[in-house]
Amino acid sequence: MPRSRITYTGKVQGVGFRATAASIAARFEVTGWVRNEPDRSVLLEVQGDDGELAAFREALRERMRGNIKGETHLPAGEVQGEVGFEIQR
Repeated sequence: MPRSRITYTGKVQGVGFRATAASIAARFEVTGWVRNEPDRSVLLEVQGDDGELAAFREALRERMRGNIKGETHLPAGEVQGEVGFEIQR
């Protein structure tokens, strides 16, 4: 199953980005996590089929469009048995 590691930059910390990502993820058949990074970016890993991943990413982009200035995607290895989407601290 495809998994992406996405780094978001811009005004993405202190604006509810992680909670928004988790809320949006609940609407799609995806699993993964999101966390703040020390460099003020947000790192997200998300796994699901291609259509669900694309829809999740688009919904998050749309909702946080005023905050995201950059978005970098890298493939990540599949995580077997992962359930749900969580906010990491």
